[in-house]
Amino acid sequence: MSKAWKHFCTITRHRWLVRQGCFQVGLYWQGLTHDLSKYSPTEFSVGAKYYQGTRSPNAKERELKGYSEAWMHHKGRNRHHYEYWSDMNPVTRNYEAVPMPRKYLVEMVMDRRAACKVYEGDHYTDSSALAYFEKSRERLLMNERTRQELGYLLTMLKDQGECKTFAYMKNHVLKGKPFPWEQV
Repeated sequence: MSKAWKHFCTITRHRWLVRQGCFQVGLYWQGLTHDLSKYSPTEFSVGAKYYQGTRSPNAKERELKGYSEAWMHHKGRNRHHYEYWSDMNPVTRNYEAVPMPRKYLVEMVMDRRAACKVYEGDHYTDSSALAYFEKSRERLLMNERTRQELGYLLTMLKDQGECKTFAYMKNHVLKGKPFPWEQV
């Protein structure tokens, strides 16, 4: 089987898993449109070239070139990535991470869950996405509120499973209700 076909199958399975999760919480449009840019020539050609099956091809491109053109294209078009949410602060005149809107935060949880399921296969557990988050440096770059909310939801997924976490995201997070630390 060619690397291009394997990459196509990987991203299509990933999108299917995200769509499944998004539909369960009522994010139908996001479920349908999630990661469509991965099929664009800029992203797909890199994905096929550096396909490994166990991690993102963007990581391999980054190792070899010092950057990932596919990732830069992807993060600028997909609002479920915290990297999309940075802008210049008019006071400090520095680029800073800003809080993610909740519907994209929930999509990010679905994205991370799906990525872990795809790349970990039979080794996936409900704690996989939290473990990845905790060992990454991204926590340092993310907006503090987004980091706290994401950590809370990934911990809930680990401790309470998909059913309870999805219900919480649908009935609490997406309805704008406060997180526990925001309670008055």
